[in-house]
Amino acid sequence: MPNNVLNLVEAALFVAQKPLTIKTLQQTILAEKNFSSLEVKAILDQLAVRYHDSGVELCEIKRGFEFRARQQYSNDLAKLWPQRKTKLSKAVLETLTIIAYRGPITRAEIEAIRGVAVASSVIQALLDKQWLVKAGEKEIPGKPTLWKTSSVFLDDFGLKSLQELPTLDADLLAKLDKDFQT
Repeated sequence: MPNNVLNLVEAALFVAQKPLTIKTLQQTILAEKNFSSLEVKAILDQLAVRYHDSGVELCEIKRGFEFRARQQYSNDLAKLWPQRKTKLSKAVLETLTIIAYRGPITRAEIEAIRGVAVASSVIQALLDKQWLVKAGEKEIPGKPTLWKTSSVFLDDFGLKSLQELPTLDADLLAKLDKDFQT
């Protein structure tokens, strides 16, 4: 691949304010060059190799490709932004976990698994972070909202899909499956 094309894609990824897809690269900065999807992927692979031993890495996430600081530097880099970290409550984390592993799911189903009511503030906290989206309505009386995790959730956690979530402990998984059936 010509170095100027590699450098152009590299520059685009650095200045973009959001992840770039192969299609976006093809239709914008590489439009005149008529690169196939495989050729653009090869360029991205070359960039990943170029940054193999650096402080940043090229990551493929749900919404495309972007450069990110390597995880091993996160604590040191956090000092650049001394703002207070927002702690998520246990209720928010439990609800998010249930939605990620069992969504789309209704609020009542979440409550059945957790064994306690899900406060509106819990759902609102997840909506505020854009980690949660409506996935439709369940076809039962009352047509309750179905909730699922969003692309922002996947991107914020560095995932391409929910299949990349860590495997749950067998006992917890059995409890979720049992509670989910009721």
